[in-house]
Amino acid sequence: MEIIELSETWVDQAVELWERTGLTRPWNDPQADARKALASTDSTILGLVHGQRLIATAMAGDDGHRGWLYYVAVDPGSQGQGCGQRIVEAAAQWLRTRGTVKVQLMVRTGNDAVTQFYEKLGYERQEVSVLGKRLVP
Repeated sequence: MEIIELSETWVDQAVELWERTGLTRPWNDPQADARKALASTDSTILGLVHGQRLIATAMAGDDGHRGWLYYVAVDPGSQGQGCGQRIVEAAAQWLRTRGTVKVQLMVRTGNDAVTQFYEKLGYERQEVSVLGKRLVP
């Protein structure tokens, strides 16, 4: 297995993985999210691949102040084998090489297993509230 920066040819497989792992929401277009990330020099999507099969993903982006992780997913059949740790560490390294000094991510409330996964990797809960407002209907 190797970690690569995904190209446009991997988008369909990535979106299918995100859907299978429950990351997508009806109000977000994951295809558009993926293409936007791949079109920018400030973001990427990393993939852990085995042959032509996508095992894990992590979208990383630098907003100019800190780095963010999105769409971190591991194929359900490969969970518990270190794939999540590998892809998260690779995404953090991608950000680090760009001079990013802090990485953040959001975990949906109640997703305790995922929160515990990140805490085992050294991520800490931040004393902030995330507020949002949709700019398009």
